[in-house]
Amino acid sequence: MTEKPSTEPRDGDLGAAAIPDLRRAFPAPLRRGLYEAIFRRRDIRSFLPDPVPDETLARVLVAAHHAASVGFTQPWDFVVIRDLERRREVHRVFAEERRRNADQFIGARREKFLSFKLEGILDAPLNLLVTCEPERFGPAVLGKTSIRDVEIYSTCLAVGNLWLAARAEGLGVGWVSILRNDALAAIFGLPDKVIPIAYLCVGYVAEFPDRPLLESAEWAARLPAKSLIHFDTWNGVGDARDHRLAELVQSAEIWKSIFSADPD
Repeated sequence: MTEKPSTEPRDGDLGAAAIPDLRRAFPAPLRRGLYEAIFRRRDIRSFLPDPVPDETLARVLVAAHHAASVGFTQPWDFVVIRDLERRREVHRVFAEERRRNADQFIGARREKFLSFKLEGILDAPLNLLVTCEPERFGPAVLGKTSIRDVEIYSTCLAVGNLWLAARAEGLGVGWVSILRNDALAAIFGLPDKVIPIAYLCVGYVAEFPDRPLLESAEWAARLPAKSLIHFDTWNGVGDARDHRLAELVQSAEIWKSIFSADPD
């Protein structure tokens, strides 16, 4: 009896198209929804005054709380800020730091920087401060040895979850980084061991722009994904399969099963 040839591509079969195993993949609409949230997320600076329903905000915060964390440390906390006077204090700090930031640039670059609206601290119906408490459960942390900032990295994952969940809910989020952590700690009464990580403006928006603000304003351009991928070592040239992957990340073909067009 003749053995039937295998239709499964071998690891070295460069010309064979691998068949994706979708048994554990999300259904197509959910996969599209995830990628939509990723590609349509924007750093928002202008907000509508409409209040954010508590139920919506609660879902966004729970999504943030379900981020991955090293050693399951869950080092984050979320300060919900509605008080206008405290937000005015934050805005004063922003104004000081914005001037310092502007001094890093000269000429037309500085003028362009000063033309940007870079926050919605007073415009948004609410602000959020995401913090990190290292060693929340003591100095021994599973997964933490020489790399001491793993809780900070974990908290940034919570911010990413929050941002994507907010976009799925139709909420804009703007991360205000032109601040001082010591000032934030004083304004909000943070314990000494707690680190401010992200000050976020949150609210509904008139529209989500097609492109990031700084890209459309020609402040910076998105780097080609192909230029950011390395193989085995930083300077590794890769083989034919690697080269194909490098081309695929630039191709609209990979999105045809999810989008009708290139998401970017």
